[in-house]
This record gives sequence, structure tokens and C-alpha cells, in this order.
Amino acid sequence: MRVLVLHSDVAPDAPADEQDTLYSAEAVAGALEKLGHQATRAAFAPDMAFLKALLERHRPDVVFNVVESVFGAGIYSSLAPAMLDRLGVPYTGATAAHFAATTDKPFAKNILRGGGLSTPDWCAGPDWSGLDGDRSYIVKAADEDSSVGIDELSVVPGSQVRARAEDCRRRYGGRWFAESYVDGREFNIAVMADEGGPRVFPLAEMCFEKWPEGKPKLVSFGAKWEEDTFDWNSTARRFGAESEEPELGAALIAATKTTWSLFSLSGYARVDFRVDPDGKPWVLEINPNCCISPDAGFAAAAEQAGIPYDELIGRVAMAALRG
Repeated sequence: MRVLVLHSDVAPDAPADEQDTLYSAEAVAGALEKLGHQATRAAFAPDMAFLKALLERHRPDVVFNVVESVFGAGIYSSLAPAMLDRLGVPYTGATAAHFAATTDKPFAKNILRGGGLSTPDWCAGPDWSGLDGDRSYIVKAADEDSSVGIDELSVVPGSQVRARAEDCRRRYGGRWFAESYVDGREFNIAVMADEGGPRVFPLAEMCFEKWPEGKPKLVSFGAKWEEDTFDWNSTARRFGAESEEPELGAALIAATKTTWSLFSLSGYARVDFRVDPDGKPWVLEINPNCCISPDAGFAAAAEQAGIPYDELIGRVAMAALRG
């Protein structure tokens, strides 16, 4: 099988969060080659003539899509699958509609709540309707992933939300919103399309080790991308909740499957939760085509399920061919 691994167009000296797409593309291509497939890599550009020429040159049976951003922004990640659909080329993972519905986080939260799932209260500018000055909020990018702008100053009282959002807008651009902060446990749950419906992999909890009193428990930008920082070294992934806490595990699995069905997802995704002190799961966001590099959470959860990395990549590619 000929596979074109399509990735974001980023410079080799770009920041770590942007370079991740290059690392993922290299790892995916290597896994496919180990499985006996012919894999090539290329950067995506939002130009139909360019994409047509690229496909004619590589003539893939399937495109493995690891495009995480376009023009340096995640909100445009739907362009790659949209253009591939237009050309009738099979590709892995989520469709343009999935990206559009989930990348805009306030919009996705409306869908979650309309579908009967619990998601923390939120508000957004310019009117910030419903903002409670006495409640704690986390100010987040409305249309970006990778924990952009998330640090220990992200959690603020409602009275400071507008100032924090404006500061983030000036520093990072884009839209920002405020979500009621759930001071509890965090779970990042991997799920993948399977013949019998969505398959939820073993539940990953992000544990905050030796966390200072008063420091918000967050998987910050530093925890994901800045080695040798406190957040990087003190945030650890742990499995086993479903066996140790079966009631909680069942609730998380059920909510993950409902989220998958509600958004009609395909391919693979990650659903992020907070669990409050009463044990209630709250859906935070959905990440279709989540990072699929060997050291990412999705691959770690697959490994826990008995699926080695190379096999995981092969399954994703073959699923795209089956449609």
C-alpha cells in the first residue's frame, strides 16, 4: 500500500508544539514502512492546484493526515480533510465537519450540553453573559489546542476574566473564553473506531505530583512542551482507574462513547474530562486526530490495550481504506 503522510508546513526551528507534527509524521512513516507499506511525507498547503500536483506525484492509496495547523493556527486544520474530500482521496481520521465542530470549543460545549452531557459552565466575549464575579474560571483559547496560553495564571476569579482574556488575545491572538474551573482530577481518554463501534482504550489520568498548595492543577503548556520545568516533571500519566474505581470508570467510558456518537466521530480521538470531588465527570473538550506520536497519550493508551505502536498506525491506515 502506498501512503502519503501529510503534515503541517512548519519550519525546522519552529517551537516544540509546532514541530510535533514533523515528529508524528516521521514516526508514522517509519511504522508504516516496518509493516511493509510504501510511505512518503509531504507538507500540506491550502492550495488546490498544489495538492492535486502532490497527489499526482505520490499517487497514494490513502493519505495519513497529521496536519495539526494551517497558517500556524489549529482553527484551520479542517482545510486538509475538506480538500481531500473534494478530490475523493481516502484519508485517516476526522472529517472537516468533525474539526469544525470540535475545534471551536464553546460551540462544541453547546453540542455536548444539548446532547445531555455535563460540561462546565462557560461564557465568552464580548458580552461575557453569565459571568459570575465570585466564581473561579479558567481562561482558554476558544479555537486552539496544545494548551496554548495555559499556565498557573490561567485560573482567575470572574472579576479578572476580561483582563486575562484580553492579555491572552494580545499575546497569542485568536478568541478566548472562560470556563468554570473544576478543581478535581483530570482524565484524557483515547477512543478509536472499531468494527463493533467506538473502542475506549484504558483510562489515562493526569496526576499532579507534589503540587504546591494554591497552584491550579492544570496540564499547562509547560507540562506538554517545556522540558526541565516543574510542570513537565510533576505531571504524570497513570492508568488503572477502571479496575480500582469501577463506578467512575464506567461513567467515564459511557460519557466517552456518548461524546463519540454525538459528534459522529471517525478515526481516533481523545476526550478530556475533569472529575469533581463528588466523583462526577465533566467533559471539557474533544480532540479529533489527537497527537499520534509514539510518546503521546493516545499511543500510551493503545499500548496499555495491547496494541504496539506500529500495529496502531497500521490499523488507522487500513480503517481509512475501508471507509
